[in-house]
Amino acid sequence: MTSTLPLVANFNEEASSALPQPARPKLLIVDDEEGPRMSLRVVFGNEFDILMAEDGPSAIEIAKNHRIDVAVLDIRMAGMSGIEVLERLRYLDPSIEAVMMTAFETTETMRQALRLRACDYINKPFDLAAIRAAVAGALERRSFGSEVRNNGEKLVQLQDELQQLKMEEEIVRTRGEIYASIIHDINGPMTIISGLLQIINQRIGDTTRIENEDLETVKDRLKRITRQVTNCIEISRRYLSFLRQNPNDNARVWVNQILGDLGELLRVHPCARNNQLLIHPLTEDVAVPAHGTDLIQILLNLTLNAFQCTSMHHRVEIRGQLHQNSIDLDMFVDGAEDRFINRDDFKNAAPLLALSVQDNGPGIPADVMPKIFEPYFSTQPRSQGTGLGLCIVHRLLKESRGAVHVHSKVGQGTVFTIYLPAHPIGQASAFRLET
Repeated sequence: MTSTLPLVANFNEEASSALPQPARPKLLIVDDEEGPRMSLRVVFGNEFDILMAEDGPSAIEIAKNHRIDVAVLDIRMAGMSGIEVLERLRYLDPSIEAVMMTAFETTETMRQALRLRACDYINKPFDLAAIRAAVAGALERRSFGSEVRNNGEKLVQLQDELQQLKMEEEIVRTRGEIYASIIHDINGPMTIISGLLQIINQRIGDTTRIENEDLETVKDRLKRITRQVTNCIEISRRYLSFLRQNPNDNARVWVNQILGDLGELLRVHPCARNNQLLIHPLTEDVAVPAHGTDLIQILLNLTLNAFQCTSMHHRVEIRGQLHQNSIDLDMFVDGAEDRFINRDDFKNAAPLLALSVQDNGPGIPADVMPKIFEPYFSTQPRSQGTGLGLCIVHRLLKESRGAVHVHSKVGQGTVFTIYLPAHPIGQASAFRLET
């Protein structure tokens, strides 16, 4: 009777060989003597993928084409020394671990090896247990370093995700104020419509026929109702267009309308109390390639930032200007009083709209100026802000291919000027708002 056990064993061996094998670490052996190279190959052949070089230039070429985990380097070689090879390897991959070997140990070579962070230092002829321990220690250090780097990258990624989440929360919070403005804007016409309908009901009552004065009154009230309904429709359309955040849309928004909406938002804002706010609309209205909520949020953050620069009574002024030529970016030099943000992504093509938010507050100190667009940086108490306002301004302007310039003098005030590509679209009515 024939046993089937060998068949089972063969099957298990085939199945095992079919499984993906973990990649073995790579060991680079660099020595100008063949004997030590071959000896080390025999010692570590079962544990590593072995790569060998008889001189420094060959070792560098191997390292350019392979990810080396551990390198065993002879210090004294013709041409390029082991110390020079280690320096070049560190340049290619700082995480490579190295074990140095030499038959002529000196204090200087040890000092150089330590400076380049060699993991261990072995004398020739090497002891088998010593070289095994040295290479094992180097591989363990390599694995630990790799784990630390991976954890560091994950931590940075988590921090970026947290920052993104907080920025989105801040954007949502501000948009909540904008949506409250929608309700406020529509509430006015709806109140008027309700009152007009009550007047009509009083005039008509239970009559079956309308004549003379009653008829004229009803006609007049219906015309007014029609105008208010039209207002509601226009308000709804305007804000609905703000909410379409698809980046593939050719978003455009009228600037003077945004300035008017901004004034309504700020009219009752606590930060505007006991301060003066002046908004100057454009003489000729223009459109800019941005979503309405984004542009309102940019201006709102800049204005609130201006209001909060001091607790003393001061003035904040918003105005716009159309530039018919592109801007000479060379005139914007970052320094103690100036910062220009998003220079590389800015679409500097005429015509350009410049919207400035200016205050006559205390100004920005020179040591603070470089930090103002950093996430979470704030000179205000933690309870009064998130430190994300200017960071959000930067982000939204970048999405619209815009830029922002800050100019500030201590004791005189600050001007934030945003630049956006513009599209002239006709004349606009003027208004002036003071709080």
